[in-house]
Amino acid sequence: MTVTLAEEIMLLSLDEESGAVRARQSCEWAAAGGIVLDLALAGKVSVDRGRITVVDTAPTEVALLDDRLRMIDAWASGRGGPRKVTAWLTKDHRKVVGAAVESLQERGVVGQEQRTVWGMFPVQRYPEVDGTVERELRARLGRVVLRRAAPDVRSAGLVALLHGAKLHRLAFPDVPSREVVPRMREISEGQWAGESVRKAIREMQSAMTAVALATMRS
Repeated sequence: MTVTLAEEIMLLSLDEESGAVRARQSCEWAAAGGIVLDLALAGKVSVDRGRITVVDTAPTEVALLDDRLRMIDAWASGRGGPRKVTAWLTKDHRKVVGAAVESLQERGVVGQEQRTVWGMFPVQRYPEVDGTVERELRARLGRVVLRRAAPDVRSAGLVALLHGAKLHRLAFPDVPSREVVPRMREISEGQWAGESVRKAIREMQSAMTAVALATMRS
């Protein structure tokens, strides 16, 4: 099963026991960045000098990506030129988590249940239904980060997003940060793909850093 970068980030963030989202705020930015990066890798959008442009509106046949592509196209059209990618991330980051989890539900990877906290507050939880997807994901991350295998483009992009959002512990909860952060940084900055892909990664990392700093100051 092929899942999007945003869905992969959500799988890493969902608590295995409760199904609750961990490190939610950081995951929101990373998942929103993952959508844009997936669209860039598919040749649907271009990100240059911090600006996002839709270059191809033909569907990818992935509902989560196609919904966002239509939204970005409608948001960006008629605005007198390309808009800042940070503005899109700011607009979408709180919504994309729900969209990614809903997509995982539709694929049968996670379920949904509602619990009441303190007998008063309803809380949504998303317990895992099909654990093979997450196991394969973590195995792939382990190969490229812990065993230093050469990453494919999507794995390198995922590592770069996790590194940019400082989500190392979600990916490797039982491994000291000092053993994974240098390798994740190396992958993020490495020569593992063509210049256009590396540029898209750099743009997304810069955008995520910018919105994170802005959030901390607000």
